[in-house]
Order: sequence, then C-alpha cells, then structure tokens
Amino acid sequence: MSATLQLSTSNASDRKYPLEYTRNIGIAAHIDAGKTTTTERILLYSGVVHKAGEVHDGTAVTDWMEQERERGITITSAAISCQWTTKEGIYSDIEQRINIIDTPGHVDFTAEVERSLRVLDGAVGVFCAVAGVQPQSETVWRQMDKYHVPRIAFINKMDRTGADFFSAVASIREKLGGNAHPIYLPIGAEDQLRGLIDLARMKAAIYDQSDATGVQFDWQEIPAEELEQAEAHREKLIEALCDFDDQLAENYLGGETISADDLRRAIRTATMSLEFIGVIPGSAFKNKGVQMLMDAVVDYLPSPLDVKPMPAHEEDGEGEIEPIVANDAGKLAGLAFKLMNDSFGKLVFFRVYRGTLRKGMQLYNPRTRKSERVSRLMILKADAREDIEVAYSGDICALVGAKDVKTGDTLCEKDAVLVLEPPSFPDPVISMSIEPNTKADQEKLSLGLQRLSDEDPTFHVSSNEETGQTIISGMGELHLEIIRDRLFREFKVEAEAGKPQISYRETITVAADGDGKFVRQSGGKGQYGHGVIKLEPQESGKGIEVVNAIVGGAIPKEYIKPFSDGIKEAANSGTVAGYPVVDWKATILDGSFHDVDSSEMAFKMAGIFAFRDAMDKASPVLLEPIMEVEVAVPDEYQGDIVGDINRRRGQIQGITSKAGIANIEAKVPLMTMFGYSTDVRSLSKGRANYSMEPLSFEQVPSSVLKQITESSGRMPARA
Repeated sequence: MSATLQLSTSNASDRKYPLEYTRNIGIAAHIDAGKTTTTERILLYSGVVHKAGEVHDGTAVTDWMEQERERGITITSAAISCQWTTKEGIYSDIEQRINIIDTPGHVDFTAEVERSLRVLDGAVGVFCAVAGVQPQSETVWRQMDKYHVPRIAFINKMDRTGADFFSAVASIREKLGGNAHPIYLPIGAEDQLRGLIDLARMKAAIYDQSDATGVQFDWQEIPAEELEQAEAHREKLIEALCDFDDQLAENYLGGETISADDLRRAIRTATMSLEFIGVIPGSAFKNKGVQMLMDAVVDYLPSPLDVKPMPAHEEDGEGEIEPIVANDAGKLAGLAFKLMNDSFGKLVFFRVYRGTLRKGMQLYNPRTRKSERVSRLMILKADAREDIEVAYSGDICALVGAKDVKTGDTLCEKDAVLVLEPPSFPDPVISMSIEPNTKADQEKLSLGLQRLSDEDPTFHVSSNEETGQTIISGMGELHLEIIRDRLFREFKVEAEAGKPQISYRETITVAADGDGKFVRQSGGKGQYGHGVIKLEPQESGKGIEVVNAIVGGAIPKEYIKPFSDGIKEAANSGTVAGYPVVDWKATILDGSFHDVDSSEMAFKMAGIFAFRDAMDKASPVLLEPIMEVEVAVPDEYQGDIVGDINRRRGQIQGITSKAGIANIEAKVPLMTMFGYSTDVRSLSKGRANYSMEPLSFEQVPSSVLKQITESSGRMPARA
C-alpha cells in the first residue's frame, strides 16, 4: 500500500512524527506471560538498546526498580518511546513513533494496568502458548473492554515444550469471548519453531538458525507441507473480515483475488471496531515474531486520530461539554495518569489529548483551582530521561515542576477549563497496622506513606482514632509487602506491620435502671454526687441520647451537664469488652446533692457509675462489623467459594450466573475476612474478583465472644 498518505490538518507544522504516525500502546497480560521480555526485544529491534535485557538476569530496562529486578516481576508500569519502520504494509517505509507502556501482570498491581489503559489508544495482549488464557489475562481483558481499547494478541513462548498456538487462540475465543483469528501462523513449535507465515502476503519468514539475535530472516515461498493449512486459515480470516469490510465481502463473493493490501485494510477496520483480534505467534525469548508484532502494531492499532473523542466535563465535573479531539492547534488539555518520586523530584506522567505543551507553560488544575508551572518536559525510556522542549497532542511525556497534582487530575489552559474523565480504581481489599520501630522513624514514616499514597491510588493510609494505629490498605499482601520494602529502601524507615484491631461496638438489649453515687470524705471538703437513670435500647443506627427528666430540683441545674457528660464518657468503654456503646437512650430520673460537698467532678463520676450500673443490668451484647461481599468467579469454582464463605460465618444473600461467571453476594463478619484476598485467589486459581464494603454491625455469637474479648487484650470495664 502506498506510503503517500494525506496528513491531517490537526498536525503542527514542526512536529517530527505526525499524529497518523504515532502509536500509544500498552503491553498487558497475566504474570509471567512474557510482557517484559517482549518489550525488551522491541527495544532491541528498534535500536533503543543494543543488547536486550533479561527478566531472569535482572537486566530488563523496563523493570528498573530494585524490587522488580530481585523478584523478576513488573510492579510499576514503565513508559518508553521508540521508532519503527515497516518494510511492507499500510505505512511502509514511514518511521513511526511508538510509545509503549509495559504493565504489571500481578493482580495486586492492577491499578497500574487500569491507569495505563485509560490513556492508551491500543494494546497488545500477551498470552503463553502453553497455558493460553490465564486468570489475570481475564482481568486485563475486562479492563481493555472497559476503556474500549482495540487490541491484537501475541501468543508468546512458542518455543516451550507443550506450546500449542491453535489451542491458545481457541482459549481467547472461549474464555474471553474474543473474535480471535490468526493473521500469522507458526512454522513448527517448541524447539522446531523456525518461522512465521504472513497470511496477508502468503509469504513465509524463515529465520536464520545461526543468528541467535533473530535479526536475520528471509521472506520465502510457503513450504509445501504448510501451504494447505495456510490457505485454509487465510480463507477463514477473509470470511471473518467480510463482516467488517463491505468491499472485501463484495470482492470475495465475486470470486476476485484478495490482495495483501485488501486484507490489511480490512484487518485494521475490524480491529478498530473492537470486535476482532488478530493473533500473532512467536517467542520473544528466542527472538522470533517480534518484528511481525511491531508491523502489526503500526498497521492495525489506532493512532490518536482514530480513537473516539475523549469525553469532557465542565469544571465542576458535572455537565458534559464537547469531547476532546486530538489537534495540535487546540487549547491544551491532558490527563495526569501517574505520579512518581525520584531524583528529579515529582514526575507527573501526562497524556496530551489536545494542544501543544511547551516547557515553562502555566497549566491550570480544575481540582485545586490553581496553576502549575512546567519547569521541565521529558520523554521517558524507563529509568532514563530525555529532555524535550515541546510535546504535541497524542504524546505521552513527563512533567517536572507541578507540585499539587494527583493521579487523575486534568491539566489545561486557564481560558479553556474542562475536566477529563479520570481512571477509576478498585478499593483496597486488605489492611494492616504499621508502626515505626523507633520514635526517630515516625516523621520519616509519615512522609514516606504520604508520598507512596500520592503515587499509588490503591494504597490508602488512615488512622484508627480508637486504637491509635496507623492503618495501611492495599490490593493484597504482596502490594503491602512491596510498600514496606519501599519504605525501608527509599525512605530508610524500619517499620513493623501487623493486623489492625477491629473496631467492635457494644449495645444493650433491654431497658434497665442505674444508680450512680460518688461519695468521698477526706477530712475537709468532701465530694458528693448522686443520680438515677433509665437506660433503654434504640433501633440500630439511631445513635445516643441523654434526656433530662428531673423535676423539683433533685439535681441542681448546674450539675445536669456534668452528670450527662459522665454518662457519655462511660459509653466510650462498655462493660462487655471495653468497646464503645451505641444506640441507647438515657433518661435522668432522680438524684440528690449536698449543699457543701457537691461539685461538677462528683456528678460526672456519678454519671459514669450510673451508666455502668444500668448497662450491667441491660443484657449488653458485643457487635461486630459485617461486610457486604460480592465475588465474581467462574461457575466451576462456585461451590468452593460458597463453602469458604460459610466457614467464615458468612450468609449467602444471592447467587446469579451469566456467561459462565457466578456472582455471589454475601454478608460476612470482618474478623473472618483477613487474608481473604489470598484465599479467594487460591480457591479459584486466581480467577475470582471480589469487592467488600461495610454493611452493618450485628451481635457476636456467644461461641465467638470469648475469643474476641481474649484476643483484644482489653478487660471488661468495671467501676
């Protein structure tokens, strides 16, 4: 196809890579499917690096954090830019700018995938040729669907024992519901993988077995033994594409020859529709198939001009305004999708959706209603930085100098204020307390937690006022383990983590009278206070209430408030296990006083004693927080999940099933839910997702009461 394409008027005259020749893509998949290795090979073949790094050696460019290199996993999404020129195709002989984000595969770091997909135009889903679709692949696929991201699939690890390309394609269709069709076929598999067949050109790329880098390969006629299968799959591909390209369908039904250009155009149209996934086999580790993958990225994934306009809202985030279309000449608008602290200070990862961003510009933040100055502008090569003077619409860059920016903030020009839709993030699912080992660490801990929570929207820090603990919350045990490790390495904080105490409550179940008398004689002026109350239960959630029903001055007016304060203070520590008492009404009925010895302090103590006396007689009970839990799990694991919820004293509220996924709703005590994120993954082989939020407080069963009061370490309060 001709490279002389008409360029859009949206391009600035001085930009090197027009919008048509820009690709913003993400590489996403299940953990250990080979995303990072694939990215490393792309960098090698595009000339960014001269020697590909390896995950297992800890030398991968995009795995730049110490923890990533030690563990061999990706923790943060890494942005990197490279150039690519296809030799034959829709954009042949035109150099393209490709911005790539290598995302984590572990479910604990799903927010990194979420925010990356929010700002990307296309994606490459990487799958293992042996395992096919794995659990986290499903999560990533749902995220791609959520943000309407066109994608192609790379079946990696074709060199491994047990590799089966067609089985992997079938699993994409069955488990993900994807309309997946090969656009290349492998020649051989396992240790016999020696080339790929391009179904558009009907040519075979045969690799030079003596060249371990995979750079040397020749386009040849398809080997005779592979020809029949290639023709059959090309026929199936054409039939599938006829649903998306009327001209192709007309030519095909008319018996005309379908050219490579016809097929490529139809694949691009189909991919953009989100209803078609082209599949390419290969082995990133053995340097096979990556060049074909990059050609497919250029030919079939969208440029910033091809995607739907970005929805925009008024400054208050409410009313919708005209959507944003990529245009260098427009008023600047973009989205801050990630923050990172390093030696440069705070780096703000930024996608420019419209306009031209220049170093030194003042940008307006609608959230803070303040302006931020961009002191430096960079493009990123993982942990390396390259200063630039200007970034155009469609570009992904990093800003230095913005101080009060959070993930999801829109930055725009002050005379054209708007708000772009930010990425959404799941709520944390696991919490634990964290305490510094020394007082000297306390300030560093606060600073470290603040910075890490700014970077990571799924990492929350809170303080439990009742227990005095600092509570950190995240997406899983590994997530919080990495946070602790980063506190130690980056902020030099030694800290111990443990389970947070659950905030139980107490209440009463029947009405009872209470008599409180405080008398002290010590030779001089004594202390005297006396009051009688009636304590009654209130309906759940109604709160606490103190009513003065004294008549005839049995307690002087000036002592009513101290007596009432004493009642409320006593309710902060109930008589069952020392937890706050909720949902009660106290009526002050009677009392007595002494002309000389009575005082505010004496009546406050009398109020405390009166409440405790009444509560002891009012059949008090301990209440525990109940969580509303929703689990989405494949039908085959439904029984295991339901059984586990029952073992946790949970009550199943309902089960619905759709498209092979069971949706289980349950009420479960919070005390039984610690470690659930790990357990639910184990029971479902990682394929279940769940959400949990507070629902109510309910009475603790007597069989569990003793266990709670002993483990709390708090003795029942008594007078």
